[in-house]
Amino acid sequence: MTAPIMGVGRTALIATILVSVGPLSMALYTPAMPMLVEAFDTTHSVIKITLTAYFAGFALSQLAAGPFADALGRRRSTIIFIGVYILGSLAAVLAPTVEILIVARLVQGVGAAIGITVSRAIIRDLYTGERGARLFNLVAIAMASAPAFGPAIGGVTMRIAGWHAIFVLMVMFGFFIGGIAIFALRETIVPDVSRLRPLNILRAYKALAANAEFLTASIVIASATGMFYAQATLLPFVMMDAVGLTPTEFGFSMLFQSGTFMFGSLTMRLLLRWWTPSRLVVPGLCLIVAGSIGLATAPHLLGASLLTVMLPVAVSAFGVAYILPYMLMAGMRPFPHIAGQAAALTGFMQMGAGLLGGTIGAFFADPIWAISAVIPAMGLMSAAAFVLYRRASDKAQRLEADMQAAQVIPAPAE
Repeated sequence: MTAPIMGVGRTALIATILVSVGPLSMALYTPAMPMLVEAFDTTHSVIKITLTAYFAGFALSQLAAGPFADALGRRRSTIIFIGVYILGSLAAVLAPTVEILIVARLVQGVGAAIGITVSRAIIRDLYTGERGARLFNLVAIAMASAPAFGPAIGGVTMRIAGWHAIFVLMVMFGFFIGGIAIFALRETIVPDVSRLRPLNILRAYKALAANAEFLTASIVIASATGMFYAQATLLPFVMMDAVGLTPTEFGFSMLFQSGTFMFGSLTMRLLLRWWTPSRLVVPGLCLIVAGSIGLATAPHLLGASLLTVMLPVAVSAFGVAYILPYMLMAGMRPFPHIAGQAAALTGFMQMGAGLLGGTIGAFFADPIWAISAVIPAMGLMSAAAFVLYRRASDKAQRLEADMQAAQVIPAPAE
């Protein structure tokens, strides 16, 4: 058996760095949102558009990042997209108006999209099944450090050097990732430029969308992790405007979400000594449901505070850590030949769910009602989608078993 072109440690490290570009670019930015209202003499609604633009660029660009990663290779596509990310970050540093900032954030999102696509694709290229799920868990442990410490770093940076410095950090991070892609990332597939033909792209996405196993697994992931992205839009205004935290305090309060996700990933790593990743999905979903119910009720029954909002968020985040590794591998399992596009479509659905949740939340006049209605609905949808996934997966495995049995039956003698 040929050894993978990159070992587990190297693959995990590179995948972690790549996947962190999206969450970090969001986490560093969120503490600055209330300050940007004053800096650009605008409104909260307009500043929310800067985050929405980033989500939109990130989500829609996923659909292009997948075909590029399959056609040009993981390494070359990463270099191209990270170059776009650096340009967007520089434009944000120099933005003279809020309109320019919105466009810069859109460009940033387009460039950052490659991170989640390539990180998942290289894992699927080199490792499969339970081993791949364990590697996704290892990546999740380190990946959680970006949203865990990003808001705190962003809050402190903004306090010391102003909001421009946050985007300077992003520029530096972009160059760092570019260096990793050039000097450390090995190509894990044979590039095939024909995959960039529009008809081939459409056929691949059609096959993915028509596969019940992939679609239901992706909805489980999108609804669960989409909560994080929707919360990034809603929590700054809940915690700073309604609860009364300062930007720095808000940054540290986000440790309830991302820190708990990291802790959940660490405990999962320990439990994997005795249990397979698939057995941890149901306990994870139970925690998501419990957190959803808590967030829907506690702020209204006990009043909005740090604990009544962030404790239910923490419970759900712990549960997400348990379901993510297995469900990622489960959705991509039927499509090793188009792993880039499979990863991209799952990523698009994640960001799309977060964008939809944040957009719906913006229609609520009260941010407390927004977060207590939208986020629990997404958590419950994740649990419901898992029931459908189990049915689709069982049916697919029965069909595969029947096909394998038919192939070994000898033809009748003439």
